[in-house]
Amino acid sequence: MTEQVPPQTRGAALSALSLDVFRLNSRLLIAGDRLVAGLGLTSARWQILGAIAEADRPQPVAWLARDIGGARQNVQRIVNDLSRDGLVAFAPNPHHRRAQLVVLTAQGRTAYEAALGLWAPMAEGLAAGLSLAEIEAARRVLLAVWQNLAATDGEAGDAAPPPE
Repeated sequence: MTEQVPPQTRGAALSALSLDVFRLNSRLLIAGDRLVAGLGLTSARWQILGAIAEADRPQPVAWLARDIGGARQNVQRIVNDLSRDGLVAFAPNPHHRRAQLVVLTAQGRTAYEAALGLWAPMAEGLAAGLSLAEIEAARRVLLAVWQNLAATDGEAGDAAPPPE
């Protein structure tokens, strides 16, 4: 006689997905660190450069932290390191005297573009065996979970969704 297995709940399925995302994040960070080490970057520095490069306009550290889901103090430390290394600079903020805007320098733009150049073939390799529709569906699921989490954390109005 075959044992009846109760259907998995959406919550249980999301829990399993969350654990997979944690493991994937760890592997991506390790792989990213290795990938960009020769550029003098880490995954964290690369992430911050990307947030600055992809933003519609220069932003203060607090906004960058919000956009990447990081702690402001951690982002500030990384931005300070990037500034010391000449990859970003601070510019006056016309809306807030103390919260300076963070901008990429030419050296920072070059480093970010070099990181993207290294990433592109790796991304294609990681996407092997997956259709574009599958990747887009996975992204929609992750964005929906991200938005639900932001709403339950009371951040819905504060946290911008990842760029589409």
